[in-house]
Amino acid sequence: GAAASGGRAAMRTETSTAAAFVTRLLRAAGGIGEEQLRCFRECLQEALREHYKHHWFPTAPTKGSGYRCIRINHQMDPLIGKAAAMIGLSHERLFQLLPSELTLWVDPFEVSYRIGEDGSICVLYESPQPGAKASKALESRSSCKKWRTGRSSPSESYNMMTVSS
Repeated sequence: GAAASGGRAAMRTETSTAAAFVTRLLRAAGGIGEEQLRCFRECLQEALREHYKHHWFPTAPTKGSGYRCIRINHQMDPLIGKAAAMIGLSHERLFQLLPSELTLWVDPFEVSYRIGEDGSICVLYESPQPGAKASKALESRSSCKKWRTGRSSPSESYNMMTVSS
């Protein structure tokens, strides 16, 4: 309700961005109904919020980053697995639908992802940190242009998403 702490409310954009992104990957893979996808997105967003509740530090955005990182690397991320179970998707099915190597970083003011262990890091959401000096984080980030995915599917399905508020 309205009594949620500022940190929890502020987390909403980041968690919904992350959940919508994974949902979009599932939708692109095909074969899952819209109603299921909506349920998956809501479950995942809720799971992320719970998981991050005491690990969200807007004043130190990188603190706890490893804890918040969502990873699929021959092991299914438990949060994604949990949300998928709610709509009856097994881990095997998830591995078929999602990239086999996906890393998603959900930090205050920035959500980014990488597909493949040596893929480029792409930023899904970024907002200026209140009171922060000009962000130097972008210097180390490469743009999305040099995708090297070992997949046959067209890379368009991984184009940047526009975050609708």
